[in-house]
Amino acid sequence: MTPTGPATGTLYARLRDWFRAHPLAFDATIAAGALVAMIAGSFTDPHGSPDGPTFGDHSPDVWSVLIMIAGAAALVMRRRSPFAVLAFTVTISLFELVNDNRPAPIAMSAVVALYTVASRTDRPTTWRVGLVTMAVLTAAAMVFGPTHWYAQENLGVFAWTGMAAAAGDAVRSRRAFVDAIRERAERAERTREEEAGRRVAEERLRIARDLHDVVAHHIALVNVQAGVAAHVMDKRPDQAKEALAHVREASRSALDELRATVGLLRQSGDPEAPTEPAPGLAVLDGLLDSFRKAGLPVALARADEGLTLPATVDLAAYRIVQEALTNVRKHAGPDAKAEVSIVRVGRTVEITVLDNGTPRTVPPQASEQPPVGGHGLLGMRERVGALGGTLTAAPRYGGGFRVQAILPVTSRTGEDRT
Repeated sequence: MTPTGPATGTLYARLRDWFRAHPLAFDATIAAGALVAMIAGSFTDPHGSPDGPTFGDHSPDVWSVLIMIAGAAALVMRRRSPFAVLAFTVTISLFELVNDNRPAPIAMSAVVALYTVASRTDRPTTWRVGLVTMAVLTAAAMVFGPTHWYAQENLGVFAWTGMAAAAGDAVRSRRAFVDAIRERAERAERTREEEAGRRVAEERLRIARDLHDVVAHHIALVNVQAGVAAHVMDKRPDQAKEALAHVREASRSALDELRATVGLLRQSGDPEAPTEPAPGLAVLDGLLDSFRKAGLPVALARADEGLTLPATVDLAAYRIVQEALTNVRKHAGPDAKAEVSIVRVGRTVEITVLDNGTPRTVPPQASEQPPVGGHGLLGMRERVGALGGTLTAAPRYGGGFRVQAILPVTSRTGEDRT
C-alpha cells in the first residue's frame, strides 16, 4: 500500500458520506459529468479519416449545445421525477436525431435517466420501459442518422440503453437484498432482546417464588416456637430452651437458604457464590422434621422408589410440599394434622398434601391473583404451570384442605430422567 492509501480512503469515505447526506448535490455532479461527456463527444467525428475517428474536425452548433445543457439539467431532478426526466431526455434526443444531420450525443442523458428509472422501479416495469426506450432511440438513429442503418453508432445506442436498464435493475436488486439482510438482522436483534427480557422476567419471578417459600416457611416456624417459648418460659424453662433451640435452627436454615437463593444473583466468579445443590425430595425428611418440631404432626407416604426427577421438577415438588405445610401450620388451627403423599403415576408424579384443620376457602380468582395475605397458592400455580403440570387446591368435604400437584417426570426437552 502506498503512503497515500489511507488518506485517499479517508477522503473517499468523507465524500461518500457527504454525497449521501446531500443527494441533490450528487445528482448535480452527475449532470455536470454527463454534460462534459456529451460536449466532448460532439467534437468527435467517428468517420473523420480513413484511419479512424478524429477530434476537433466537427463542432456542435449553438442549438445542439442548448439541447445538451437542457438534457443535463434535467438529470438534476432524476430522483424526484425519474419517469418525467426519462420522457424529457428521450424527447429531446429524438428531436436532435431528426433535425440534425450530425446529431450530438444527447442520448447520453437518456441513458442516465433510464438507469435511474430501472434502479427505482420493479423488474417488469424496467423491462417494459427499457425495451421501449431502446426501440425508439435505436429506430430513430437508424432512420434519421447520417450513416447507414447498420453503422456502429446506431448499435451503440442500442447497447448503451440496454446496459443502462440492466445496470439499474442490478443495483435495485442489490439494494433490496441489502435491505432484506438489514431487516432480518434488526428483527433478530429485536427477537434476541425480547427473549433476553423474557428470560430475565422469568428468572426474577422464580427467585421471588423461592424467597417467598423460604421466608414464609421458616418465619412461620420461628413464630410458632417463639410463641411456645414465651408461653412456657416461667413454668417449664427446659421446654422453653428446646423451643428456642428450634428457633435458632430454623433461623439458621432460613439464612442458609436465603444465602443460596440470593447467591444466584452473584457473578459466576464470586468466591461466595453457593455451591450446594438446590433442595429437592431427597431432603424431604428434614423438611417434615422441622414441621414436626414446630408441633405439626406430618405423615409421609411415598411410592416413587427409583424415581429421579429433573432438577426443576424436583425443586418444584419440594417447594410445593413446603408451602402447603406452611399454610397448614398458619391457617389450619393448633390441632391440625397433615399427610403428604408422593406417587409415581405413569409419566407423572403426584404430590398431595392433606390436612384436617379448620375449613378454608379459596378465592375463585386464585389462579389469576394471589390470595389475600400472601402469594403461596399463586406461587405454586406458577411453578406447576411453568413445568406443564396441573395444580388443584380446594377445601375437603367435612373439613380440612387438599393440595394436589401433578408434575411431569420428563424435562422440557423430553428427556426421561427415570
